[in-house]
Amino acid sequence: MLTTASDIDALSRFGRALADPIRCRILLALREAPAHPAALADQLEISRTRLSNHLACLRDCGIVVAVPEGRRVRYELADTRLGHALDDLRGVVLAVEADRTCVDADEKGCC
Repeated sequence: MLTTASDIDALSRFGRALADPIRCRILLALREAPAHPAALADQLEISRTRLSNHLACLRDCGIVVAVPEGRRVRYELADTRLGHALDDLRGVVLAVEADRTCVDADEKGCC
């Protein structure tokens, strides 16, 4: 099966979004419900500036969207399927982790 450049780009963007623990926390929070930045910063106990930087990255990756609400902005996942993908990915990673066979995983940090 040939992989197209757009497939690689999409997975790369998703990987970049998941590469930071704070962005993962943001995505998991938004999977539960859309949120305004101030409420999200309070929920995650991070500064609004830090949150803003991470939300910009997630917007650039096409993972979240900013929805204007009058003078405010609400953030949500760009597509509801992303929430399902996060659930599926987490489930697979936890299943693989419990059954990993790489004997050097802890030493090498590879798995």
